[in-house]
Amino acid sequence: MSVFNDAIANLLGPIKDLLDDPGVSEVMINGPFEVFVEKKGLVYKTENQFPNEDALISAMRAIAQSVGRVIDADNPRLDARLPDGSRIHVVLPPMAKNGTTVAIRKFSKEKLTLNDLIDFGSLSKTAARFLDICIYLGKNIIVSGGTGSGKTTMLNVLGSRIPKTQRLLIIEDAAELQVKAEHVVNFETRKADPTRGVEEVTIRELVISAMRLRPDRIIVGEVRGEEALDLIQVMNTGHDGSMGTVHANNPIDACTRLETLCLMGDTKIPPDAVRKMVASAMQVIVQCSRYHDGGRRTSHISEIMGLDANGNYISRDIFRWVQTGKDPDTGKYQGEMVPCNYVPSFFEDIVVNKLPFPKSNFLSPDWYNEIKKQAA
Repeated sequence: MSVFNDAIANLLGPIKDLLDDPGVSEVMINGPFEVFVEKKGLVYKTENQFPNEDALISAMRAIAQSVGRVIDADNPRLDARLPDGSRIHVVLPPMAKNGTTVAIRKFSKEKLTLNDLIDFGSLSKTAARFLDICIYLGKNIIVSGGTGSGKTTMLNVLGSRIPKTQRLLIIEDAAELQVKAEHVVNFETRKADPTRGVEEVTIRELVISAMRLRPDRIIVGEVRGEEALDLIQVMNTGHDGSMGTVHANNPIDACTRLETLCLMGDTKIPPDAVRKMVASAMQVIVQCSRYHDGGRRTSHISEIMGLDANGNYISRDIFRWVQTGKDPDTGKYQGEMVPCNYVPSFFEDIVVNKLPFPKSNFLSPDWYNEIKKQAA
C-alpha cells in the first residue's frame, strides 16, 4: 500500500489486504459489493466489499488525481499506471451496469529468468536454450497470447538476454516491461489532456523518434493498433532481433492479427504488400497460453516461413507443449515441451556461430531413436 498516500490508502481500505497479499496478481471489482482476485492463474470471489458506490467512486477519483488523470461523467474510463508499475483500468456507470468496475493488475517485483520459466514448467531446458540462441542471433520475435497468458513476463525474460553491447529501445502504451539489460531506453505514450493543453504522443510517434536514436533493437510492448506497421518496418529495415507482443490464439493468428492492425490506419500500402511485409518480418513466434488449471505455459515456439502459393502464412512448430495427464490431487495438468521434428531454416546460423545446439535437439526421442537404428 506504500504506493498510495494515506488518504488514498484509507479509501482503499476494503481491499488493502488483497493489495498487500503477494499471492494476488490481480484485483477485480464489479461494483462495490463484488470483489474477485486472481491467484496462481485462477479467479476467486472474496468477502471484501466497499460500503457503497460513492465510496468506490471516491477511491477511483483519488487514484486518478494522484497520477494526474481525471475520471468523471465526461471521462468515464481510466487506464493508468500506478507509481509502483501496477496497471489500473476503471469504467464508471452507466457504461458499467454492475457499478464502477475496476481491474488492478499488480506489479511483480520478481525479475524472472529463463531458469525460472523452466522451474515453473513453462519451458523445457532445450526450448529455453533455443530461445536464448534466437536472441543471440538477432531473430525477430513476436510473443503471442491472450490476456493474462504471460506475454509480458516472457518479453521481460527474452529482452534481458540481449547482448550487453547492444542498445535497446522499449516503447509502451503504459510502461510494464522490466527488462534487465546493460543499455535500455524506455519510452511511454502520453494521453491528450485538452484542459491542460497537453497533446497526445502515440506509439507511432515514439517509434519514429526511436529510429533516430541509434537503436540496435526495438521492443514495442503491446501492438494493438496501427503501430503494427511501424514495428514490421523496423524489423524489415535492419533492426534484427526486434520484438513485440500481440493478442492472438496461435502463431498463424498472430500473423493475421498483425496484418489486420497494419491495415487499420491510413496506410496506402496494398493489402497483399502488407501481408508480404508481415511474412518477411516474422521469424519466430513464441505462443503463451493460460490453461484451465491456471498454469501459464509456452504452448508453441514456431518459425514463420513466409507465404505459400495461395498467399497463406506458413508456420512450422519447432517446440510444442503436450499434455500427458492431470494430477488427481491438485488438478494441475501434467505435460512436457517436446521437439516437433522440424529443423529451423536458420540452423546453419547456429552451426556457423559454433553454438552448442545439435540438430538432434529438434527431433523427438522416438524419431531420433529410429534414425539411430537406421544408421546402425
